[in-house]
Amino acid sequence: MKHVKLKPIVLRSHPQLDERWVQDVIADDPTLLGLGDVVLKDRERMQKGAGRLDLLLQDAEGHGRYEVEIQLGATDPSHIIRTIEYWEMERKRYPQYDHTAVIIAEDITSRFLSVISLFNGAIPIIAIQMTAVEMGDGAGLFFTRVLDTLQLGLVDEDEEINDPADRAYWENRATPKTVKLAEKIPEFCREFAGDIQLNFNRHYIGMQVDGKACNFVTVRPRKSHLIVEIALRKSDEIDEELSQHDLDLLEYDNRSRRYRVRLSEADLTRHEGVIKSLLERALALRQD
Repeated sequence: MKHVKLKPIVLRSHPQLDERWVQDVIADDPTLLGLGDVVLKDRERMQKGAGRLDLLLQDAEGHGRYEVEIQLGATDPSHIIRTIEYWEMERKRYPQYDHTAVIIAEDITSRFLSVISLFNGAIPIIAIQMTAVEMGDGAGLFFTRVLDTLQLGLVDEDEEINDPADRAYWENRATPKTVKLAEKIPEFCREFAGDIQLNFNRHYIGMQVDGKACNFVTVRPRKSHLIVEIALRKSDEIDEELSQHDLDLLEYDNRSRRYRVRLSEADLTRHEGVIKSLLERALALRQD
């Protein structure tokens, strides 16, 4: 196949392509940003006393919202402040959603990447660098995520400060039968995880691999089933794979980046293959 040399375009100095054009491209297909299955909720959204938010995106099937600000050229202090300001306003107006600030720029400089990183965790921020290229009689945009939100949720290094629990605690909270059912998860993993055991905590049952906490999967036994949460970034590939199985999928957890599934004893038997595959991938990512 012949290699085609791409010709980059600097949008900030382009005579025809401007920020409005970038907005139109993203609004037409918000999935280009790599934020998952998101839809356009609003654009040029008025913020009282603070201007207009470029784009407001929302998870198609979830509670996540993304406050998106676009900057032609390099990031600058006013761009960062404006993005955070709009994020805060939307978060206060609609607290029922999980809000994430998104900065898009042609050049996210190392200096401002460092500044943005200081907020990450306290303020969920995603930085995306966009590249425009000339393609035939038109132009195309490529988006690369260069800063991601910190993964929120349970952190392996914090295990010792969580309230300890034991098997009896979970048998009383759920049932002895479903706690025993939870043992199926480490059993599925032993062929690729070695020494793996359940690790009991009050809010969830995690895993210990070779004696160390490694929560690539967590389990919450209920009265008649398990809630299993597998630490994998949402992707079209995994979504397609799961769609081929009759699994009782729950809403994807965007904050901790976990696929969530409700499993009965029959489900664990019927879907052992796909569950093992997901668990192996999740552990491999944790060990990289």
